[in-house]
Amino acid sequence: MATTGRQKLGRIFALYAVFLGLLNVINTGNCDEQVPLILWASEGSSLPRPSPPVAGHIVEQQQLASYLDNALNVGPRNVVLFLQDKMSIEDFTMYGGAFGNKQDSVYPNLESALMSSSPLVLPAVSWPASSAVIGQLQDQLETSALYMDPETLSQLRLNASAPALMVFRLPYGTGADLMSAKEVLSGNDEVIGQVLSTLKSQSVPYTAIYTAMRPSREAASLSMEAGLGGGRSLLQARGGYKERERERERQRKAKERAGIYAPVEFKEKEESCILLWASELSVGILRSGRWESHDLTPMTFGEGVSPKLHGSTCDKNKARLVINYENILGHRSFKLILAMSNRHYKVSARRWFTLDAVELEYDGTKATFNGSRNIYAPAEYSYRCESVTSFRWPLLVPRTSKDPANQWRVNFEDFQIQGFNLGGSEFSYASDCAGFFTPGIWMGLMTSLLMVLVLTYGLHMIMQLRTMDRFDDPKGPAISVPQTE
Repeated sequence: MATTGRQKLGRIFALYAVFLGLLNVINTGNCDEQVPLILWASEGSSLPRPSPPVAGHIVEQQQLASYLDNALNVGPRNVVLFLQDKMSIEDFTMYGGAFGNKQDSVYPNLESALMSSSPLVLPAVSWPASSAVIGQLQDQLETSALYMDPETLSQLRLNASAPALMVFRLPYGTGADLMSAKEVLSGNDEVIGQVLSTLKSQSVPYTAIYTAMRPSREAASLSMEAGLGGGRSLLQARGGYKERERERERQRKAKERAGIYAPVEFKEKEESCILLWASELSVGILRSGRWESHDLTPMTFGEGVSPKLHGSTCDKNKARLVINYENILGHRSFKLILAMSNRHYKVSARRWFTLDAVELEYDGTKATFNGSRNIYAPAEYSYRCESVTSFRWPLLVPRTSKDPANQWRVNFEDFQIQGFNLGGSEFSYASDCAGFFTPGIWMGLMTSLLMVLVLTYGLHMIMQLRTMDRFDDPKGPAISVPQTE
């Protein structure tokens, strides 16, 4: 019976993979924007069986919301979301045991869970829609997401009558070695199995979703691997090399534009007074000699995400942005606070704003990082820096040696902030933290100096050359050597 179900699942995936391959030839422009999504329920629970999308159809955000709404209206409202960094349907066709030798499968726990349920398989979901699935689930369940790991799940007691949204972030291998991706996917499957076993031991019905933030492979590389559209073609021919390069560049720019999201905005009296943006935000704590980190980016930024900013204040001289979280690294109440001040400095005869402190407030304890020495900008500008961290060339340092901040790490990537003189919902001109003497400039200066030293040494050697002051006289008597017998 299990073999029949496994083969059925394999045929479903294989059929969708064939249609995706054909669609890759017809319309290359949209294939690299797809991620798969799998939805199933625990044993004994049933989900509605909506009509699956037609082959080649990409599920957008509105249609995905209707699928989720139908599932949650009928199925359990304890939702487990396995959100992988990257994933494509090819990860199942390459590493899934349903498509070849079952001993080589990296998804034994996932396939076992799907065999005991009637899963909804969406092989082509627009990745902007999949990345916004957390916000959709929060709106439908009317509860906030709990970012967890398998160890903390065993300490949580769930109630079947109260909805809960548990999010488990899963990595993906980014190296060129295919074995690295296979090993990471196998580890992710073990996490899925551990989570489902914990829920089964607590006898809690659940609805599980497995998807990703963005695709793991580009359409061009997949077509080359599959032998589709990868043959020879004239450079001038339609669909030739130059045409594919232009199309790839257009897709890259479109993805970059889609990945830009609005900053966190705090308004006072309907006027914007604080803006914060970062491509990545994370915190970490040292426990038992090991660093445990938590990614706050999906809870702070992105489409459909509305962070709680109660406690924030601003005026002409002081600004305080308070971002409230729940259940972060074992702390039920957690706040990230950025305190700024605007002062007039007589030396420069102008006003400057500084990021005085970055505070972590959790369960009545406060960890404070000082940033005023390194993070500052003219009051009319915003401040931007590629990396603002408390480690690895830190710009944030603990206020004292005994401060709890010594046990914490804070990391902002592509950081930009402005707390004064805002003219709307956009940043003013940015004062960048990059110094004038960048590594490239230093390399050029050192190379030039080395060449000048070599040239100077050569000129010095040439100037030290001297001609002889005496020469042999060819008109003088020749030297005779007597011969003896």
